[in-house]
Amino acid sequence: MDVDSYISGFVDGEGCFCVSFQPSLRHRMGWEVRPSFSVSQNADRAELLYLMKERWGCGAIRPDRSDSTLKYEVRNISELTSAVLPHFERHPLMSSKQQDLELFSLVCAAIAAGEHKTQDGFERIVKVAMRMNSSGRRKYSADEILSSLRSGEGIVYARGTTAGST
Repeated sequence: MDVDSYISGFVDGEGCFCVSFQPSLRHRMGWEVRPSFSVSQNADRAELLYLMKERWGCGAIRPDRSDSTLKYEVRNISELTSAVLPHFERHPLMSSKQQDLELFSLVCAAIAAGEHKTQDGFERIVKVAMRMNSSGRRKYSADEILSSLRSGEGIVYARGTTAGST
C-alpha cells in the first residue's frame, strides 16, 4: 500500500488548510496571520495522525476542544513549507480541496518570504486567503482587515524598540 497516497486521501476527506487573522498589537500590520494545517480523528482510530506526525517530523497532536476527537495540527511556517506542502506536491488531493491547498501554499510562500511584514504583501495575503474555504465562516471579513491595517511605522514592540529601528 502507498502510505503517502493514503494520507492524501484521508486529508482530502478530513483535513483542513486554513489561514486565520487575529487583531494584534504586537504585529506590524496590526494583525497576526496564522496559516495552519489540521486533520481530526476519533481517539480510538488516531493511528494515522501519529503516523503523519512521525513521517513529517513536525506538528502536534492534541484534543480538539470542539468535540471528542484528536487533532493533528501544523502551524509553524517552516514546517508547513518544508514538510507538509512538499507531501501534497508529490501526492496531490483529488477533490476541489486541492484549490484551497494551492491558495494555502501561496500564502505560506508569501509569509516565508516575509511579505506579511509589508502593507502590499499583507493585503495580497488577505485577498488570497479569503478565496479559500468558501463554505466556511470567518470571524473577520477582508474589508474589516484591510480597512484597519496600519503601516508599521512607529509601532512600539514589547522589547521597547520601534519598527524600522531594529
